[in-house]
Amino acid sequence: MEKHPVRAAWQALRRTVVGPDFPPARPPLARWPRLARYARPVGLLAVVVLFAATLAEETGRHLPGVVAILFAGLTVAPLLALPRRPLFAWRLTIVALLICTFNAPPGQAWPWNPVLVLGSLLVLAVVAARVDRPVLLWVGVITMVPVVTLVGSNNWAGVMLLLLALLVLGHLVRGNRLSRRALAAQTELSEREKERRAVLEERTRIARELHDVVAHHMSMIAVQAETAPYRLGDLPEPARAEFAAVAGSAREALTDMRRLLGVLRSEAAGPETTPQPGLADLPAMVEAARRAGLAVTLEAFAPTAGTPTPVGLAAYRIVQEGLANAARHAAGAAVRVTVRPGPRALAVRVENTAGTGASTRVERGAGHGLTGMRERALSLGGTFAAGPVDGGGYAVAAQLPYDGEDGAG
Repeated sequence: MEKHPVRAAWQALRRTVVGPDFPPARPPLARWPRLARYARPVGLLAVVVLFAATLAEETGRHLPGVVAILFAGLTVAPLLALPRRPLFAWRLTIVALLICTFNAPPGQAWPWNPVLVLGSLLVLAVVAARVDRPVLLWVGVITMVPVVTLVGSNNWAGVMLLLLALLVLGHLVRGNRLSRRALAAQTELSEREKERRAVLEERTRIARELHDVVAHHMSMIAVQAETAPYRLGDLPEPARAEFAAVAGSAREALTDMRRLLGVLRSEAAGPETTPQPGLADLPAMVEAARRAGLAVTLEAFAPTAGTPTPVGLAAYRIVQEGLANAARHAAGAAVRVTVRPGPRALAVRVENTAGTGASTRVERGAGHGLTGMRERALSLGGTFAAGPVDGGGYAVAAQLPYDGEDGAG
């Protein structure tokens, strides 16, 4: 529900005159911490110098000493409040413009000393870049009061054009700052959404691959259970019924898995009929990377007997993504791939040296491959680590347990 225009204008006027201020979103000079250390003492020294210059100017107007000190204080006070309380600084400026007008030199276009004039313009520019539009309109109107009242009619047009230009420029600066802030927030939100979507997509892909692996073994169980009565000769009827029940349970499990896979598979994804790769396919993949210009060394020790297919698939995908990342982020680097089977887990490591082309530093928002590798290792109950190494290189390492328990928790 929109507010009535008169009520909205009244609320904006109250905010302008007595309302809360518009402090900066972050400390001034936050981008330059070294400069920020010297900003306060340098600023205080500048205010002291301006106070002395203003005091000399006011004394030259033959004002009493107390009045000259008061006018000099009112002149520099807005500058002290400006960095953190710009609206309050503007209020002090209006008071100074209305009061500090006595004994001006004859023939001067305005009755204020030069420090007050320049300081007022600075305050007005900063306020215009901080406040919202309704408050800005009232700031402009109220600032015109001492101008119309105390400046000669011959100079009204030039002064008003200058004030209007400052107000418009400050408003444009504020709009640009808010737009950049909103764009940064939207970019961060988009990056988080991309990372979340990458995790979900990788988990879906892992689920589909695990379905293919498990479906193969479940099909073998069903076939063996169905053919067992014929292969084993005469069997008692309870044994035949038991084999039939095993085969039926395996078929039902396959049906349920196909239903779940239908939920996970996107409409655009076609059926995946190619065999899933494993440890035996690592040499071929490394050889393809060498032909593509990547200097790869493979150290693959003989795997232990009965390495589970999901472990071999995960190791293959991790090496595949590690080689892709090395080619993408460290052009010209030497890559070493190590696959070392242990008594309970398979250790996989992909390490590259510092590249001669692009930097090995992983940019923000480009870590979806690392996310996928981590998801694969964690889905098997393993561990995953990635980070820079000495000498400027980068390495990823995973422990993939054979039984799905080693490294979990």
